[in-house]
Amino acid sequence: MSTLTIFASTTASATDAPTAHAGATPAAPATATGGRPIPAVLGSDLEVPVKGGRLVRYANLDYAASAPCLEPVSAAVAAALPAYSSVHRGAGYASQLTTARYEQARHTVRAFVGARPHDSVIFTRNTTDATNLLARSLPEGTTAVVFDTEHHASLLPWDRAVRLPVPAFPGEAVRAADEALSSIEGPALLVVTAASNVTGELWPIAALAHIAHRYGARILVDAAQLVPHRRLNLTALDLDYVVFSGHKLYAPFGTGALVGRSDWLADAEPYLRGGGAVRAVTDDGAEWHDDPEARHEAGTPNVLGAVALAAACDALSATGWTPLIREEERLLTRLRAGLASIPGVHELSLWGPDHPRVGIVSFVVDGLTAREVAETLSGDHGIGVRDGKFCAHPFVRHLLGAKDGGCDDVTASAVRASIGIGTTEEHVDRLIGALRDLASRP
Repeated sequence: MSTLTIFASTTASATDAPTAHAGATPAAPATATGGRPIPAVLGSDLEVPVKGGRLVRYANLDYAASAPCLEPVSAAVAAALPAYSSVHRGAGYASQLTTARYEQARHTVRAFVGARPHDSVIFTRNTTDATNLLARSLPEGTTAVVFDTEHHASLLPWDRAVRLPVPAFPGEAVRAADEALSSIEGPALLVVTAASNVTGELWPIAALAHIAHRYGARILVDAAQLVPHRRLNLTALDLDYVVFSGHKLYAPFGTGALVGRSDWLADAEPYLRGGGAVRAVTDDGAEWHDDPEARHEAGTPNVLGAVALAAACDALSATGWTPLIREEERLLTRLRAGLASIPGVHELSLWGPDHPRVGIVSFVVDGLTAREVAETLSGDHGIGVRDGKFCAHPFVRHLLGAKDGGCDDVTASAVRASIGIGTTEEHVDRLIGALRDLASRP
């Protein structure tokens, strides 16, 4: 059996506790260094139809869009369902148990990202929702500083923004942020990705945090594409806020999180107004909770999503990050070398082929649109990739040298292959073989 793909960290030593394995149709678990099992994903035995009516085992290379469900995550949700009930205000046993699970999930997420003890953890729908929540919570007159390389979730929510051009190298990103922040009067927020959802390249977030704090500004890090691949330590990196999604982190149950400093959040109007956000409602209005976690989580929360997210955090931490990153880098090297060997296939990169990155590769094929490539890979070979501009239109246009092009413009688009737990050598080799055949067609 082929080895399952996994991830690891550069910021801390691994914790190598064993991870549970179960499932309706379990495969023999791959093992990390030291013999510890790597958690399996659901759907590894999925078969899909291809040209000619055959069924083939699905090669999922679209993890950057939505990662499959980890088997321990599915088990945690199944265990929580029998006692599923309301949270925070119910006196019944099921309600008390559900509340305890929900709040424990908050503590688990806080530990997973290395947050400070008094940082808030607010559960949201996803990274976009979390970023918009913070945007609604900024002090009056705050200016956001954001690069054109960002995902739309980071690029668009700000009322006042300074947009910086695509930097030619990491040091230029730091210099540009320094220059922009030095000229801003009043509160400022530097917004930056940790790992690009287009190229997978890692950004110098520690250096950028240092620059932001030099000017009394704060930094928000979009960690959606980082946390499935590397350990993130918010405290060690001195970050103010991080956002990420469960559906990128093997917990596809519709949740995300905003983690960070509480003061701006405590002073802001509630993100949503309704039950749970209030201490009291009077004839004259409402008294909002001082606690920012309650203040910004009005209504019944996605309890099972929070349980799933926490279970994914636990599973990755228990497996140990060091073996995870080694396996990912092995498969990523195989993938990139294979792409480089095919005439007419060109990998997209911002800072060059040697810059550190996570398991995401975008590319174009001469003479074919990205949609044609993706449809052929799916229809003929049972391979799932993503094509388009990946909700990063300005950045993709820059990489392709295109001036215009929105979602429907197939001429200014690329193909993205992304790997994760459950990716095998056979998946990578099938993609390379299919692209080699496709690129050689007259």
